[in-house]
Formats: sequence, structure tokens, C-alpha cells
Amino acid sequence: MKFVCFLFLMIGFLALSQSPERFDNEVEAIQKKYDSLWDASNETIVFTGSSSIRIWKNLEQHFPGRQIVNSGFGGSQASDLLAHLDKLVLRFNPEKVFIYEGDNDISAKKRPGQIIKTTNTIINRIKEQNKNVKIVLITAKPSISRWGLRRKYRRLNRKFKKLSKKDPNIDYADVWKPMLNGRKVKQDIFIEDGLHMNDKGYKLWYDVIKNHMD
Repeated sequence: MKFVCFLFLMIGFLALSQSPERFDNEVEAIQKKYDSLWDASNETIVFTGSSSIRIWKNLEQHFPGRQIVNSGFGGSQASDLLAHLDKLVLRFNPEKVFIYEGDNDISAKKRPGQIIKTTNTIINRIKEQNKNVKIVLITAKPSISRWGLRRKYRRLNRKFKKLSKKDPNIDYADVWKPMLNGRKVKQDIFIEDGLHMNDKGYKLWYDVIKNHMD
């Protein structure tokens, strides 16, 4: 009986720990940052998703003359982005949205089909506000620390590509291939944790993303 009670307590704790509300403080900080930086009269391009977006520190500098909003929030999954979509994307009424989610989802053992379903809901919510908005799905990246999950990442990326072909306003930015050296992930494009990228890694991303800006 004690074990059963403990099990239910643990399930409740895990459910709470994965609640989208765990990002409330970070989302609020992003809002406050752009309260002073964002100009509603200018066209806006939003980059959002997990930490690979959040820690792209010189993202705005790569695209001078454009109003870039970086609303990435570390550790997030697609379901978290959906929960905070109003504050992180819709409030900016963007002309284009770059989305990077799926990396943490796969690591959390979510199935690619489940991730795509949530991504579809995100896309539909954004298009409800502006049917002409351009959406760019950035592929889940390979990494040293998660290389053992590569088959699941590839499966997810194939689904992203298939999804992008259903709508001319949805694009597919493939950062997977440039991060490989043959059949192995490049070793010199990551910081010490083997998951997040260094400047060399982000240069590879920039070379891909710049082709999807216009």
C-alpha cells in the first residue's frame, strides 16, 4: 500500500515537473525584454523553440536591417511552445516564424508522430492569426550527447519535411546534413556538454537559415 501511495506521489511530481508552467518566469523575462525593444510598426521575424535558439546570442547581428525576436526558451518541447504561443509568437504578429522543437521531445521519449501532431497545432494557431505567415521548421540537429537517438531524429526530420510539402507557406530548413562529417556528427562544433553549439556550429546554422529569410 505504501508503495502504491509513493508511486502516485511520484507520478504527480513528474507531471508537475513537466508542466508548461515551469517556464513562466523565463517567458515573462522574454516579454519584458521585448517590451522595450520591439517596434510594432516594423515587420517582425520570430525565432522560437528550445535552447539551441535561446543561446544563439548573435542571431540578430546576422540579419541587420530586420527586426528579429528571439523567444527561445531552454529545455522546451513542442507542447511547451504551444502552451506559451500567445506570449512568445502571436503577440509579435510576425511575418515569418522559425521553429526549433523536437530535440528535447525525442530525448524525453516522445514519438515523432506525437511531436508532428503538436507542431501541426502550433502551425494552425499561428495561421489563424495571419493566413499568409511564413513558417520555417528547423530540423532537429544531430549532437554528440544524443547521437544514440539519431534514428529517431532522422524519422522526425522526415516527418517535418513531409509536413512542409503540404503548404507553400511552410518551409524546411535542414541543419542536420551540414552538421555531419560523412556518417558521423562533427566533433568541433559543440561546447563541452556535447549538446549545444559553439560559434562554429552556429555558423553552419546561419549558412542554412539565411537561405530561408526571403
